[in-house]
Amino acid sequence: MNVPPRKNVLLAPVTVTPTKPLTPSHLKGLLWTDVMFRATAPLAAVTYRYSHTTYHVTEQTVGFWEYLDRTHGETDYTQLSEEEIGELYVRHRAEEPRQSAEVLRPYRDAVEHGGWVHPASERMLRLWAGHYERLGMHDPGLREHQPPGLGLEEMVERLGAVGLVLDQRHCGGPVYLDLTRYGMPLRRIVTADGRPNYLACALRELLPLVPWYDEVVLLYDRELDADYRLLHRVLTSLGPPVRRVPIGRVPIEGKITSARHGGWRDHTAGALLRAADGTDVAAGAAGAGSDDALRLGMRLYFIATLGPGQQQSFRHDLLRHCLTVAARLLKRSGSAAGACDLAGALEPHRRGHAYVDPYRLACSLLGKGRPAPDPSLLSAVFL
Repeated sequence: MNVPPRKNVLLAPVTVTPTKPLTPSHLKGLLWTDVMFRATAPLAAVTYRYSHTTYHVTEQTVGFWEYLDRTHGETDYTQLSEEEIGELYVRHRAEEPRQSAEVLRPYRDAVEHGGWVHPASERMLRLWAGHYERLGMHDPGLREHQPPGLGLEEMVERLGAVGLVLDQRHCGGPVYLDLTRYGMPLRRIVTADGRPNYLACALRELLPLVPWYDEVVLLYDRELDADYRLLHRVLTSLGPPVRRVPIGRVPIEGKITSARHGGWRDHTAGALLRAADGTDVAAGAAGAGSDDALRLGMRLYFIATLGPGQQQSFRHDLLRHCLTVAARLLKRSGSAAGACDLAGALEPHRRGHAYVDPYRLACSLLGKGRPAPDPSLLSAVFL
């Protein structure tokens, strides 16, 4: 029998900058990516590319660092919570005017040439690593120095070589990604004074990586759809199929707002984990381990219950219900006979592409009359 070769798959989710707490919207995207990575790994060779280093140079990060040094220079950030650092970020974002590129250049240079991270973001990443561990999520290198494969000038030159950039810096203007030949609008990626945006950083990271893979999967916030359509077009020109997977945000009390505006208190990852610790539903009457029920329940809520859209507001009661359901599923799985064919169980959820669809897979665990989930499947993908 001819066995088809395993494909090389690159998962490249949007990166959350370590300047504010992880909100329900962030958790949804991270759990979605984690299940996709772990479910696809038995079927393909998967690279999970998630580099904070690449995006530290954006204004929202280095601008925050400069603000902290200018206004809170003596602060011991190791003693602050993620919510306290997030409040400082909200104040920074409300400040006008923004600092010039010249003021921020030393911070960008420290990132580019020394892998430096401000103590506030270093503290945030430490806290996030704890959340990842508690939730059983694969750590793709939160605190590692992972520079992009191209410098900013190299990226602009590479785009220019194929006619996809409009560089007006010689006359005091910005740099634009130029996909007008495809009927798409010009998009500024570097300001006239040299500040790169998120899209410029994504291009620095992905342009040299994409040709080495058979399939590329971009997971991102729906609010970024316009930029990711542009990124999709550029990367597709390099050869492999590029899949876009937009994931809706999670409204809080009916409103979808950016984390930079606040409004996330009692809804941060830390707060949700503390709330779970304060109940007995995670352990469940079944006696399932509390961490297992927490990990499975979080995935059932943020993936299967909320789904890929953004219609449903976050609800603490539904999250607690999913923790209870998870405990019951774990109890039932303990009596499941034999180990399943893991690859065979995952294959139906690929739908013609190399990656496994987390939503279809998570929903397959739910519903009346479904057989008990196999413990090996739960362990490999959800716990």
